[in-house]
Amino acid sequence: MLYLAQVTKNLASGTIELQLLAYQKSDSIWGISSAEIIPIGGENSLSEGLLVLVELDERGQIIELKNAKDWIVGLIQQYMSCSSITPEFVRQEQARIEQWRQEITAQSLELTRRYLEVETQREQIQELEASLKQEKEQLELREKQLQQLEASLKSDRNELES
Repeated sequence: MLYLAQVTKNLASGTIELQLLAYQKSDSIWGISSAEIIPIGGENSLSEGLLVLVELDERGQIIELKNAKDWIVGLIQQYMSCSSITPEFVRQEQARIEQWRQEITAQSLELTRRYLEVETQREQIQELEASLKQEKEQLELREKQLQQLEASLKSDRNELES
C-alpha cells in the first residue's frame, strides 16, 4: 500500500523513522493515516522533516521509498493551479450546489403537494363510494318495498275481482 510519510528522528535512539500521514485508497482518493511510526533499518541519509512516498507490503516492510516532491508539485498543478481550482471556481461550484439544493427542495415540496392532493382525492373517492353504496342499498330496499306493494295491490285486485 502507498503512504505519504514524514521523516522523523527518534530522540531516544537517534534512529530515523517514518511517520505515516496518509494512505492511498484508490487512484485519486486518500485517507488520513493514524500516527503510525515505521522504523527505517540500516544507515540512512534522509533529512528530518522530508516528505516521502513509501510503499509497504502486507507485513509493513518497506518496498519502495521516494521523495514526494514531484508528487506534491503534480497535485498542486492538477488541483490548485490557476487553470483549475480558483476561489472563483469554488464560489461558482458553491452557487451551483445551492441552486441544486433549492431545486431539490422545490421538487420535494411539489411532490409533497401532489401526494396530499392524491390522498385528498382518494379520500373523496372513498366517501363517494360509501355514499353510492348507501344509495344503492336504499334503492334496493325501495325496490323491494315497491315489489311488495305491487304484489299486495295485485292480490287485493284479485280479491276484488273474485
